[in-house]
Amino acid sequence: MSEPANPVAAVRAVLPSLTPAAQAIAKIILEDPGVVVRSTITEFSAVSGTSEATIVRTARSLGFSGYSQLRFALAAAVARDEPERLIPGDLGPDDPITDVIAKVTRAESQALADTAALLRPEEVAEVVDAIAAARRVDVYGVAASGLVAADMSQKLLRIGLSSHPFSDAHLALTSAALLRPGDVVVAVSCTGETADVLVPACTAQEAGALLVAITNNPRSSLAEAADHVLISAGRETAFRPGALASRISQLLIVDCIFVGLAQRTFDTAEAALRATKEAADTFRHR
Repeated sequence: MSEPANPVAAVRAVLPSLTPAAQAIAKIILEDPGVVVRSTITEFSAVSGTSEATIVRTARSLGFSGYSQLRFALAAAVARDEPERLIPGDLGPDDPITDVIAKVTRAESQALADTAALLRPEEVAEVVDAIAAARRVDVYGVAASGLVAADMSQKLLRIGLSSHPFSDAHLALTSAALLRPGDVVVAVSCTGETADVLVPACTAQEAGALLVAITNNPRSSLAEAADHVLISAGRETAFRPGALASRISQLLIVDCIFVGLAQRTFDTAEAALRATKEAADTFRHR
């Protein structure tokens, strides 16, 4: 396992799957990574109320060889982000609208940066190749993730690829059961545990389709089942539940796939974009 490029984003992604003791360590990292930077392992053991052995195991589960390597990575992350820390991230009920704009912008920008750091280019390229060669692409997602699924499907349609979004589990299962090898399913779920997405996705995979997961949790059931996993990031706050905080990051992943596909199928994609634009323009100017 290679060290994550953004350790704070990596911690946030795996937080739900950690043991209670490891979660205590992870929450301190998320709230104030500087505590780790300033502390020896003995000092951090006292601060976190966990044993040194648990701290080492947690560091290794995050992709580091030990506590020292985790400290060095967090020190670099804190140094990079220090100017941005001048704008607190959490919104309060009495914040003026100027602070709302600044804090939401900060949160969205950070979510995009964290997602970019978590994405592996070779994985995205393999997903692009698979979709480009697919007979059909189904996209599953419910609630906020359902909006992302609809966005992805309409983008694929614009460049001439056969794609269908499903936010209803029964319809998704109906479609999934009829898929076959050469088809691709993209399942979008913040937690990776949403049954309405997970069950149809696994059904499609059993039918022979290739399964791509877009999720915040790399240790979720969906991620474990998927052939390809693309991790999105988003920090949950009082006014932005996890699924809403992840939406902008999920859309970034969708856009990366879309642009990669447009490059991969440039001649047909350009013609399809031109034809669909002309059709829409003609309708608007009737």
